[in-house]
Amino acid sequence: MSTKTIHVTCSRDYDVLIGSGLLQKAGSLIREVHAPCKVALISDSNVAPLYGRTVGDALQAAGFEPVTFVFPAGEASKTLATYGDILDFCAKERLTRTDLIVALGGGVTGDMAGFAAASYLRGVEYVQMPTTLLSAVDSSVGGKTAVDLPAGKNLAGAFKQPLRVLCDIDTFDTLPEEVFRDGCAECIKYGVLCSPRLLDIFAEGSAREHIAEVVAESVRIKAEYVAGDEFDTGIRRYLNLGHTIGHAIERTANFGLLHGHCVAIGMVAISRAGEALGITKPGTADRLIAICETNGLPVSCSYSTEELLDGALADKKRTGDTIALIIPKRLGECVTHTVPVSELGTILDLGKETSR
Repeated sequence: MSTKTIHVTCSRDYDVLIGSGLLQKAGSLIREVHAPCKVALISDSNVAPLYGRTVGDALQAAGFEPVTFVFPAGEASKTLATYGDILDFCAKERLTRTDLIVALGGGVTGDMAGFAAASYLRGVEYVQMPTTLLSAVDSSVGGKTAVDLPAGKNLAGAFKQPLRVLCDIDTFDTLPEEVFRDGCAECIKYGVLCSPRLLDIFAEGSAREHIAEVVAESVRIKAEYVAGDEFDTGIRRYLNLGHTIGHAIERTANFGLLHGHCVAIGMVAISRAGEALGITKPGTADRLIAICETNGLPVSCSYSTEELLDGALADKKRTGDTIALIIPKRLGECVTHTVPVSELGTILDLGKETSR
């Protein structure tokens, strides 16, 4: 298949390349945008054994000097401690400002490697190489980098746009089905925001058959939001659909539930609440439930409002005594609904009233 290219326009433009066999071409594709140098290849204990040698060999063949840092896979590693270990590794390997960091892995890897790139020597260039559907359509694009704090998810970080994003869709073939479905939730989110085509694909349960189109359409939509609001102060906040409740579920579960699964629950809950408030077209939540279930995603959780409220109050979208919620008017169109923090418990209750 031919490689699809999505251009991201922001403070520093870059391209997202989507196709098969990109890992084997990583060296030449990176050399198009950066001269040969030392490369800190950051990966996790799941991905490095699968693809680390392929990427390392490709970099070496193109004249780069790769050195590899591997951390234990999982959200539990997305901490200041691991971030500090990456910085120490870069320093011990004597990376300079003309060298490069490459993130090879899922969202945890991309977020931490990007944060390290934003802060090591006050900033070095980096390339994203997402290996999960979730990271391909979400965290690898847009420049948000972060680590978790005990108080909440992604509370320490920086904006740092990558030099290039290489999305090899062949890597999705090695994903456990549950992890692939996790990425489907973020793609469904783009559909709920503004893409009937994505919703049709997921309603049919045919994401794998259309995976290149799914990734390209999702990245295209995200790129439009990033171009309009790079630093997440306005329209880009629409990308947080399902995330206020989703992040609260993640935190309450001590990150024992996958991010996309939590976002799916969050989207359904906020749709239910929207219907109860008269904002959302009746039947929207039911159709969204059907789409999620077709793709093996959960639509409810057993946590109480009290358990979720603390996590929701740690949400980054909170401003003083208010919080901005993204609520569907219907599938394909959403609105911002700002409420006092004191009403958030009621919203959570409304989102659970008709849970199955």
